[in-house]
Order: sequence, then structure tokens, then C-alpha cells
Amino acid sequence: MDDVSLKFHQQLLFIDESLVAEDVAALKFLCTDFLPFRKLEGVKSAVDIFELLMAEEYLNEKDTFLLAELLYTIKCHSLLKKLGYTKEKVQECLHEKGRVSPYRQMLYELSENITNDMLKDIIFLLKNCLPKRRITLSALELLILLEKQSLLTENNVQILEEICVHVSPNLLERVNCYKRAKVSLSQQENTLPIEEISLSHTGDIKVFAFSEETSIKSVGSNINDNKEACLTLGLSEIKLELPGEISNAENESKKMKSYKMDGPHRGFCLVINNVKFDKSLSERKGSFKDAEELERVFTWLGLDVRTYTDLTSQKIKELMQTWQEVQDHKDRDCFICCILSHGESGAIYGKDEELVSIRTIMSYFTATQCPQLAEKPKLFFIQACQGKEIQCAVPLKTDARIPDLCSMQQSYSASESIPEEADFLLGMATIDGYVSFRHIQQGAWYIQALCSKLQLLVPRGEDILSILTEVNEDVARRVDRLGTKKQMPLPAYTLTRKLIFPIPRDPPPSQQYGGF
Repeated sequence: MDDVSLKFHQQLLFIDESLVAEDVAALKFLCTDFLPFRKLEGVKSAVDIFELLMAEEYLNEKDTFLLAELLYTIKCHSLLKKLGYTKEKVQECLHEKGRVSPYRQMLYELSENITNDMLKDIIFLLKNCLPKRRITLSALELLILLEKQSLLTENNVQILEEICVHVSPNLLERVNCYKRAKVSLSQQENTLPIEEISLSHTGDIKVFAFSEETSIKSVGSNINDNKEACLTLGLSEIKLELPGEISNAENESKKMKSYKMDGPHRGFCLVINNVKFDKSLSERKGSFKDAEELERVFTWLGLDVRTYTDLTSQKIKELMQTWQEVQDHKDRDCFICCILSHGESGAIYGKDEELVSIRTIMSYFTATQCPQLAEKPKLFFIQACQGKEIQCAVPLKTDARIPDLCSMQQSYSASESIPEEADFLLGMATIDGYVSFRHIQQGAWYIQALCSKLQLLVPRGEDILSILTEVNEDVARRVDRLGTKKQMPLPAYTLTRKLIFPIPRDPPPSQQYGGF
């Protein structure tokens, strides 16, 4: 074995050791487009998959893009550098080199968003299609079983539509997106291809036009010629990507430092859970589930969690002042505070139904007020409405006061909540002026998504902003059972570095306790 081959196999072994069982299952599922079911059934590790891909000449030391695409799809972005790729580079190449079909991607995305409760409902609906003996199935295994029985194919996803109508309308929308894209592609294949522009550069910038008539033809070697040629060809837009500029951007990205998160003590996490209120505000049923899951997830991430229930507005301020003065912050990497309550624009309610502005809460921990946390990340997650929309019917509740009961004397802007000082992150369940939704049994949409994505993406080396982007996508896809209520979270931050939680040694709480 030569040095190149040895290094390549060492890279594959490193990737294998970095993947958990959930990742291997995802790779097996995505590879069913290239490898027979019967061969994949014997797979026990990622190395087994790599060997199968190499045997079929899908993977070798000179061409690792398929593996990079697979890792990108399952969001193991930190492993791409072992293959000489970045997340951005894979995105650029997908259109030309991508091999995972839209159908397979759609199924995988569905599986990622099927909760344990949804899975139970789906299995119940499909009990006549499943083996008579009781077996425990994951979402991916269930989809494969449907494919093996030819109940689910690339051209027939009717069974998914029927399931999603009853279980989750937001999952149905993903299936419909796939169907629309497939119809659109079919229509394009029946028409002449549109001319495209591709640019390369070897000193001068050259433009090449691709069309059915011209094949590949150079139409100019300077900018003016290029514009003129494009007009002649009927092309409306040129996109210039200069390799020097791309390289500089990549270099700047690589230079971005991360917050120090390798100390012996990660930090403190406060969870304030206001459930019952003194006057007219309704009980926040389902919030205890949110508080418990936050405690489990942040304990798993190495934080010392303290939970407080039903605090008045004054008690919240006093608690912030108490924690502001804790000297142990100086030995910790970060500070996190989660508040679950009713709310209004830029503020949350204490159990006495008096408002406390979010900015006031965060201001206790600025570098001036709490020097022990100076230059350390301070994260605040707020599950509360930021508007006065009318309450939804059970089983969905809003964390806002009904308009005619509201007697606010002061209005706060969510956009002004975050302190101007560096190193803060504010994760809001919803944008200013709107309600946020909470299921009376399953908990709040935002907290569910936050806990789920932290467990999924922290082990893959993702930074907190990337994770919150995934949370945004998750919550934005959710709708109530009638398909009429939507929600959009809002992160705001003054972070100056990447925040990446160290990967815990223990499995995520969802695997330990069977959550989500």
C-alpha cells in the first residue's frame, strides 16, 4: 500500500470513529440509491459502507465527493475537512456532482423531523402493512420497510401523503415540495435547455456559453465583450467568481476564532419556569416538559443547571442580581439563562403578572456589571409570546395575554432587548409582535426544536448560530393540525467568535430517556 492510499484509509478510519450509530444508520439509508439492500443489511459500521462504496467504484483516494456529499447531507460538516472539502465547497459542487437523489433527500429530511410521538402514530396507522411480530422501528427503518414492500417509490409517495395528513401537516408540505419539484423537472426535460453562463479565469476572465446549438464556445475575453455576448445570446445575468476573492473569503472564515470552551467547568444554566399566574393569565400547561428537557440537555452539555418555578417580577430581578455576583463565574466558560413564561413585546411576565424587560434581565451580566463573565458567551433563550394575538384553541396554547385583558403601560422592542456589549446571544421563540405556540402535552415548539437540534448537531461539531438556523427551519415548518398557525423564531447576537460546545462523552438525553 503506497503512502497516498494509506493516508486515504487513515482518513476513512478517522471519519468512522467520529460517527455515532445514528450517523451510520443515516449513511446506510442514503446509500440505498447506490448499493443493494441485501449488501447494506450486513453493515455494522461506517467502514463497512466505505468498503462497499469502494468496491462499486463510488469512492477512491482521487474522488471522495460522494462521501463528502453524504457527510454534508447528515450535517457532519466538521468531518469534511478530512476529505479536503468545506460545507461551502460541497454546496458549490452539488449541482454538478451530486448523486443523492431528491427523493432520498426528502425521505431523510422527513425522518429527521419525525418525533417519537409521531412515529408511534405512524406505526399505528400502518399496522396492517408491518410485520405481525412486534419490533422496534426507527423512522429510517420504517421508510426502508415501506420501500421493500413497494408501497413507497420515487414515483409514488401517496402513502406518505396519507400518513402526513393525519400526523403532521408540516411533514406533508415537505412531501408536496418534492412532488412539485419533480413535476417541474419533468416539464423542463420536455423543453429546450436554457443557455447558461460558466466562468473560468486564467489571467483574463473568459466567458463560455452552453447551449444546445453551440455546445461549448468562448464568446469573449474581457468584461465588455462578455456583456455584449450575453446580450446577443439573450442572457440577462453574469455572475463573476474570482478565485482570488473566494480564497480570501475562505481564509477569513478559517481565521475566525472560537470561544474557549475547554475549562474544567462549563458554566451555570438558569431555567425560570413560570407556569401559574396570580390573576388573569392562563396556566402554561406543558411547560414542565420544556423545563425538564432543557435541564437534561444542558446538563448533558456540561452545565450546572438550576431550575426556578413561578417567580414574581421582583424575584426574577433579585435572582439575576444574585447570579450577577456569583464569583464562580470566573472559573466557567459561559453562562446560560432560559425563561419560560407569558410575554409581550420585548418583555416577560412574572407570576404576579408584572412585566420585566428582557434587556433589564440581560443587563445584569454585561462586562461592567458582571466582570467575571467578561469576554465569555452569555446565552439567553426566551420562550414567550412577543405580541397579543388571540389565544389558539386546545391543544395549542399561546404564551400571550388575550388583548382585551392586557393593560400594558410600557411597550418594549425585541430588537432593542440585547445589550450593545459583545458576547451576548438572545434566542427568541418568536419575532416581535407575534405569539409562540405550546402544546399542552408535548411542550413548546421552540424549546422542542432547540433541545432536539442541540442533541443532534453538537456531536457533529456545529456552532451555536448554525444550530439556531436549524431551529429556525424546524419551527418555521411546523403548523398546527388545522394548518393555519405558524411561528418564526428570532436569534439576535453580539458574539465575536464561534461558540462550539465540546462533544459530550455520554449519548444525548433523547437516547438515554427516550425523549423526542
